[in-house]
Amino acid sequence: MNIVTIGGVTVGLCILIATLVQWYPGYRTLKKKPVPFLGQLLPFVLAWAYGVLAILTVGGLVGWIADTALWISNWLGDVALVWGVGGQAGQSANAATYLPLTQTGTALVLILTVGMIVGAKKSKYGSDLKRGSWCGICLGTSAGVAGFAAVPLAQAVNWAGQAAYGVIA
Repeated sequence: MNIVTIGGVTVGLCILIATLVQWYPGYRTLKKKPVPFLGQLLPFVLAWAYGVLAILTVGGLVGWIADTALWISNWLGDVALVWGVGGQAGQSANAATYLPLTQTGTALVLILTVGMIVGAKKSKYGSDLKRGSWCGICLGTSAGVAGFAAVPLAQAVNWAGQAAYGVIA
């Protein structure tokens, strides 16, 4: 499993901020009718949750793709920090521990992967799904607030996998 660096977290936060700025309809509009506008964020948020789960899959093709995306994000972020603002490269920003997925949890992540691939290709929200997944991969194992979301997500998927497959742990 790849560790996330401050550069990788920076890339994830940049994706998140860019998405929120692009989405933001204005205070008055949100105050009048918040539900339709909050619904516009749903594809990004669901894809973000998938990205967090994808980076928690340690092995297999899904895990390798997530690790590769994190490695590229770490590199891009570190380069941007060093050359853009004079920071240092390679500083770890990952949480001390993470909750691994169970066998049935990884099976659900595989099913979600199929849904994400089809959704990214066929849906009008394809770009939101791709950006959300990338953001989740970058922030899923970080030590910050976004990284803390990984634990309840992993527990929920592990539980749902056990319930769906009828396996009692």
